[in-house]
Amino acid sequence: MDPDSVKSTFSNLALEQVMAAAARNLQKEMVDRGKAEASSTTNQEVDLDELLDDPELEKLHYERILSLKKEAEKRESTKRQGHGEYREITEADFLGEVTSSELVICHFYHNEFYRCKIMDKHLKSLSPKYIDTKFIKLDAENAPFFVSKLAIKTLPCVVLFRNGIAVDRLIGFQGMGGKDDFTTRTLENLLIKKGIISEKKNNDEEDEDDYSESRGRTVRASVDPNSDSD
Repeated sequence: MDPDSVKSTFSNLALEQVMAAAARNLQKEMVDRGKAEASSTTNQEVDLDELLDDPELEKLHYERILSLKKEAEKRESTKRQGHGEYREITEADFLGEVTSSELVICHFYHNEFYRCKIMDKHLKSLSPKYIDTKFIKLDAENAPFFVSKLAIKTLPCVVLFRNGIAVDRLIGFQGMGGKDDFTTRTLENLLIKKGIISEKKNNDEEDEDDYSESRGRTVRASVDPNSDSD
């Protein structure tokens, strides 16, 4: 037999043995890894079961449920009082509306004043967001008694009530740049600053549309350049 041929045959056999051993090692490693993962999963499940049985966790869960239930009951109660929407009221309703809630925003408006419509748009946007505050509007022409009592001279006029007492007011667009294109966020920040709505955490920025003056419409000028005349 050719010595070179014998040598080649032995080399091939050695290579096959090495490859077979490598394959066995890889298979064993995969089996061991699978067992370790299964063991880890079992331990996690046991730990989770123990956690679910923890009396402290159960107490926290119960307290959270109670908190959510109270929040839901509060929302329903305030909705029954007219919160969560921007509503029109009459002069006869006025006293009952402003005294039945702790925080009330009342917009005295005029149907013919374009700036009152701008204020309507922003207040309507805010009303469902701040459920603790009541948002209402009252036609100034149909409420002469309260217009006189509250000394309202310029429209739009937004009167802020706390526990039935008028504590502040927004006259025209004062505090909002004096221009028609202010955003809902601008009004929101002003109302937060005045304490009539509570600042919310993790609020997303609201999308704001430009609200420009309509063509061909004019309003009477007033002493206050930022407002329409009453």
